[in-house]
Amino acid sequence: MEKKNTCLPKKGRSRKEILGELRGFGKKDPDYKKSRTWSLVYYLGEAHTRFLQQAYNYYFSANGLNPTVFQSLKRLESEVVRITANLHHGDREVAGVMTSGGTESCLLAVKTYRDMGRDQKKIKRPEMVIPVTAHVAWEKGAKYFGVKAVHAPLDKSLRVDVAAVRKLINRNTVMILGSAPEYPHGMIDPIAELGEIAKAKDIPLHVDACLGGYLLPFAEMLGYPVPLWDYRVAGVTSISADTHKYGFSAKGASTITYRNIEILKHQFFVYENWPGGIFASPALLGTRPGGAYAAAWAALQSLGESGYRKLTKTILETAQKLKSGIEAIPELEILGKPMGSVFAYRSKSRDVNIYAVGDQMEKLGWQIDRLQFPEALHAMVTPLHAAIVKKYLQDLRQAVRAVRGRPELSETGAAAMYGMIANIPLRGMVRKSVLKMFAEMYGPDAKMIDAATANLSADDDAGNGGDFAARMAMIYLKVKNRFKKLV
Repeated sequence: MEKKNTCLPKKGRSRKEILGELRGFGKKDPDYKKSRTWSLVYYLGEAHTRFLQQAYNYYFSANGLNPTVFQSLKRLESEVVRITANLHHGDREVAGVMTSGGTESCLLAVKTYRDMGRDQKKIKRPEMVIPVTAHVAWEKGAKYFGVKAVHAPLDKSLRVDVAAVRKLINRNTVMILGSAPEYPHGMIDPIAELGEIAKAKDIPLHVDACLGGYLLPFAEMLGYPVPLWDYRVAGVTSISADTHKYGFSAKGASTITYRNIEILKHQFFVYENWPGGIFASPALLGTRPGGAYAAAWAALQSLGESGYRKLTKTILETAQKLKSGIEAIPELEILGKPMGSVFAYRSKSRDVNIYAVGDQMEKLGWQIDRLQFPEALHAMVTPLHAAIVKKYLQDLRQAVRAVRGRPELSETGAAAMYGMIANIPLRGMVRKSVLKMFAEMYGPDAKMIDAATANLSADDDAGNGGDFAARMAMIYLKVKNRFKKLV
C-alpha cells in the first residue's frame, strides 16, 4: 500500500521535493490536457492557463469577505457581474454577486426565494417546482434550506412539461426553475412559456444557466436558433452562470444575478449583535478568494466578444460532428435534439449494452460519464475536443463492435455497477450504500473505493470490505430475490 503523509513533518521538507511529490500524485488522474475527459475541466491550453494563474496570483491572498477593505475585489466583482448581466440582456437594475461555483449560486437562489416567500407571502412550508432534470445542486438546496422540491416531468422533447409545471404550483410555491441547458441531455427548457406562468402566478422564475450562461449568448450572435431564455423573458427573475465553465476562468467562480436589488436583498445575511462587530455577507461564503475574482475578470477581458464567438463556433461545430458520427453508428442514438455543447447517447440495440460500451472506451483511454433513467453515456464538449473527434468516433465504433452480442460484458466492471444502480427499484438501498461508501472514504482510514473493477457475481462478499460495485451487486440480487418471492 502506498505510504501516506498523515503526520506533520518534524522539520519542514524541501520545496523541490514537495512539488515533485505533488506532481506525482496526479499521475493516475484523467488526461484532460489531451482532451480525454468530457466533464469537470474546461481547458484551453497551457498559454491560457498560465495567464489565469498570473491573474489569480496577483490577488492570491486578497479576501473578498469585506468589500470595503479590498475595494479592488469589489470592482472586479462588479464588472464581472455587469458584463454578465449585459450578456443576458439585463437592464441597469440587474444586480448580483460572484460565488464559488454553480452549486453555491443554486443554493443561494433557493435561500433567497424561500426568505422572499416568507417575508412577502408569509409562506411557512415553502416548495419549489423543478424539472426532474434539474442539477442535483437544487436537491441539495432543498435539503439544506427546508424547501420541498416538487418534480415536474419532461415532455416528449425531453424538456420540462409546461402543463405539468402549471398544475404543480400551489400557494406554497416560492419559485419555479428552468435550465438553459440542463445537464443530462443538454436540452433548453421552454423558458418563455415558464415565464408566462411565473408572471401570471406572480412567482419567481430562476434560470439555471450555469452551463449555458457564457455559451448561449455567443451562439445566438453566430446565428444559431437559440430560444429566448434570459432577461428578455419578462417572468425571469434571476440567472446563474458559471465563469469557470464556458467562461473559461479558473475554478471557483460563478455568478448569480437578479432582476433588481429588491430581490437580491433577500440573499444577504446581516448579524448586528456579534461581539466581533457587525457582520454582513452577500453570499454563502465568508472568506472569498480574491484570485478567483481576478481570474474571472481577466478571462472575460482577454477573450472578449470575438474570442468567445470563435470558441463557441468551434464548440458547436465539434459537438455537431460528434453527434452526427454517433448517429451514424446503427446501434446508437442521441437523446433528444440538443443544440448546444452537451448531449447524451444510448443504445437502441438489445445486443449492445451502453454501459459496457463505456467500459470499453475507458480501456481505450477515455474518461466516460454515465447517466441513468435512461441508461446512457454523456459528453460535454470544449474547444480542444475538435482535435480528437475522428479518434473518439473510431474508438466508439470499435467499442460497440467489442460489446455487440456479448451480454456477459454487462456483468463486469462499471457496466455492472451502473446497470444495477439504474435498475434497483428500492432507491433507499442505493442511498444507504453510497452513504456507507462515503463514510469509508472520509472516515479515519480515508479508504479509496474502487467503484468499477470488481468482477460481479452472486458469490461476491459485499459485507467484508468488498468494494462499492460488489455491494451494489449484492443489493441487486437481494432485491431481485425479494420480488421473486412476492410474485
